[in-house]
Amino acid sequence: MTLTLEQTQPHLDWHWQDWCVHYVHQGQQGPPLLLIHGFGASTDHWRKNIEVLSQSYRVWAIDLLGFGRSQKPSLTYTSELWCGQLQSFCEQVVQEPVFVVGNSLGGAVALNFAVDCPQWCRGVVLLNCAGRFSDQTPTDPPQGRNLLATWRRQFFRSPALIAVISFGLFHYMRRRSQIRKVLLQIYKDPAAVTDRLVEEIYQPALDRGALEVFSAVFKAPPSRTLDQLLEALQHPLLLLWGEADPWITPGKATQFCQHYPAAELQLLDAGHCPHDERPDLVNAAIDQWVQKNV
Repeated sequence: MTLTLEQTQPHLDWHWQDWCVHYVHQGQQGPPLLLIHGFGASTDHWRKNIEVLSQSYRVWAIDLLGFGRSQKPSLTYTSELWCGQLQSFCEQVVQEPVFVVGNSLGGAVALNFAVDCPQWCRGVVLLNCAGRFSDQTPTDPPQGRNLLATWRRQFFRSPALIAVISFGLFHYMRRRSQIRKVLLQIYKDPAAVTDRLVEEIYQPALDRGALEVFSAVFKAPPSRTLDQLLEALQHPLLLLWGEADPWITPGKATQFCQHYPAAELQLLDAGHCPHDERPDLVNAAIDQWVQKNV
């Protein structure tokens, strides 16, 4: 079954460098919020938040280059690339500093943006933020780590092998049944995993260039660690963490607080995407925190 995905907000396009970027905008008053989705998601993933938050704020949500309805060129996808996209978006579209809100990969991009473009950021909200700390201890046994390291070295030496494995994995992972299976693992409430949610992730994976974006995950150079970024951060920070997340557990949120004691942390009864699973809690938390930091 194929669903037609309709947005209550109009589809808007903005041209950055040589590429077409999709975004949505709603709200005519209040401080500006910029919402950044996670890997494989899009502006659609914020549909339960935009309508409510736009009653008090001017809300923008953007599809990162390579995702959603944005163009998917063959590039090396890094936080630096997406930070450049967000900075230009703030300069040309929003035209003022924003409170930036990011989930998972979008959280890592938001944190990088706040550090690298501090003049365009007023505060940061991270929801189950992706990334690693420099003191993160691997869980593999030593022998397993050595074998894994050897495999990775061989893997990255062979572009042909990268292409073959990425092709097979991409076509396996983009099936609706597999998308639903993964979502049921990372959402606490299975009722939140709807046909529409599956379709929102499935349809962009059919776009031209989607495979190349997926493959770029394997080729991307290492990014700065979370503790390095937090050491340079100079903005208010709110952590909203789904405590049932099997991928990025609340232990990582505790590390954030250790490295950035000024951060505020709220644990939520949700999984990896609390903004979609418990939008009532997330919308209220963002509203209360922004009002304190305006």
